Amino acid sequence: MGRVFLVELEGRSYRCRYCHSPLALADDVVSRVSSLSLSLDVVVYACSFNCSRGRAYLFNNAVNVSVGPTEERTMISGLHSVSDVFCCCCGQILGWKYVSSLYLFTSAFLVTAYDKTQKYKEGKFVLERWRIAEEVTEEVNLDARLALSDAENAQ
Repeated sequence: MGRVFLVELEGRSYRCRYCHSPLALADDVVSRVSSLSLSLDVVVYACSFNCSRGRAYLFNNAVNVSVGPTEERTMISGLHSVSDVFCCCCGQILGWKYVSSLYLFTSAFLVTAYDKTQKYKEGKFVLERWRIAEEVTEEVNLDARLALSDAENAQ
């Protein structure tokens, strides 16, 4: 298979719950917005993301992942072209990547067209919350000294 080289992330990040490989920066979580106007007549209402087992986060970018083949899936927000996302270290499925947002409408023929209200998801990663862990980096000051109380100073 070859040797796996991991990209290390600096700052607050999310890691694979199984092998602890770094996956995404906390700064890359797409912020929740009540509405996002794409044009004069199109308004996107951003909502929290959910998977079959609970919450999920939408990220602008992810590292140390491999992307599976693209397939069309019907989700709550409509039909989307997505690819499953796997940890490149342990192979665990982590979520999916939006390739494109589609919707179907019927007339004499079944036609596929882009849904402009879902376009903001394209190219972004959804990582299922129960499959990732937030890395907490605590900075410890080794030069810190314990302070004495006033009572101890008086003696």
